Amino acid sequence: MIKPLLFSMASIFLLLTQLNAQHQELNEDPKLWGKSKKELDSANLLYRFQMGTMHGHFRSFYSSTFNKNSEVEFAQAIGGGIQFISKPIYNLRLGVSGFFVYDILSSDLTKLHPLSNTLNRYELGLFDVTNPANKTDIDRLEELYLQYQKNNITVTIGKQLLNTPFINLQDGRMRPSEVQGVWTQYKNKENKFYAGWLNRFSPRGTVEWYKTAESIGIYSVGVNVDGNKSGYKDALESKGVALIGSEFELFKNHRLQLWNQYVENIFNSSLFQFDKTPTIKSPIYYGLQIISQQVVNAGGNEFIDKTYFNPNQSSLVLGARLGRKKGLWDHSINFTRITKQGRYLMPREWGRDPFYTFLLGERNEGMGDLNAYVVKSKFMAKKLPLQLNLGIGYYDLPDILNFAMNKYSFPAYVQYNLDARYAFNGFWKGWEAQLIYFYKDAVEVTYNNPKYYINKADMGHFNLILNFHF
Repeated sequence: MIKPLLFSMASIFLLLTQLNAQHQELNEDPKLWGKSKKELDSANLLYRFQMGTMHGHFRSFYSSTFNKNSEVEFAQAIGGGIQFISKPIYNLRLGVSGFFVYDILSSDLTKLHPLSNTLNRYELGLFDVTNPANKTDIDRLEELYLQYQKNNITVTIGKQLLNTPFINLQDGRMRPSEVQGVWTQYKNKENKFYAGWLNRFSPRGTVEWYKTAESIGIYSVGVNVDGNKSGYKDALESKGVALIGSEFELFKNHRLQLWNQYVENIFNSSLFQFDKTPTIKSPIYYGLQIISQQVVNAGGNEFIDKTYFNPNQSSLVLGARLGRKKGLWDHSINFTRITKQGRYLMPREWGRDPFYTFLLGERNEGMGDLNAYVVKSKFMAKKLPLQLNLGIGYYDLPDILNFAMNKYSFPAYVQYNLDARYAFNGFWKGWEAQLIYFYKDAVEVTYNNPKYYINKADMGHFNLILNFHF
């Protein structure tokens, strides 16, 4: 009885103290946030916060999808956010940001598609994929970190943004994927080194933060190698992800990237990438890429029907590109081969594919025995802040029913992409517009089954995006 009584008395005391601290007369302006005078002492903590930087972002995103034999699905989202970064004191700074999203107008994203019996794939990603009915309560604490920076070393602890080959922003909806953990960088003019431990993820299209194992399976889980639905959602165990990387300038205009990602108790991925960058005198560029993956322990769960990475498989990815950048144009041909050793697996919640053949709108994660051929062209206007990105790719996938090599039952397809971007000047400076259109044409049989082509192939997708940064 004594402990509950003491706890109650302490709670009442704290409440009264807080009420007294917040008490204001009815005729006073609200002072909840306080109004400090400008601090002139640069050694003062208050000065460091007052002299910090503030950034704002407004975003409008219209999305529509056209599936064969189906009605158009669409959504209009708007949102905004604020980021604050304090001025450093003793080489330390604090960063915090948040963002909100509203569904202004959309199709009924809670309904299953009448032909495939699946939820919307693209438009739902603008909001909350874990709750399709959520239209207004879509907000997220995105960044909250303490950062130490001195000379060439940066150490960041907390919630942060990260862009690496295996874990990245994958920004293509309203907000990107984000991570929590410790991230260290060393950069000089020629070389870069990275190392970190990550234990929380907030995937694109969600509002919560998830432990490592919980974050795998929020998106579609596909099927196991035997064709039955994968059972790893909420069934995996992992303490976190160890990620290390480096970028070296081997010799003039030639760079080497080495990355290793260890997902504790599930799998390990390694990347080797060698690139030659173009210059005015030497406009030809090329690249080579190798990715290798192996299972760790039982792949996340001792029961094979609940594992993420099948213990009987591994994966090997080979990539190459050759391009020429001359004048206003940049053209390249790109190739990716995933061998028959097994599927290339990477949680889609953590980022997009690092392949040379990646085109906006689709991924090849979950595939084995794949050949992809892509031609890309980029145009940078000389007198206008206009950029055009064009792409056409042929993705030769294993048969839909070859479940051991085709996790998400995709048919082989040809994809056509148009991505136009314009940055406004003058009175409208700060605004940016982006128009995206892609079409995917199935080139192999879909067995006349809508679940094999709805939101996968024989479909078009359109985006109109407006951004205002201030």
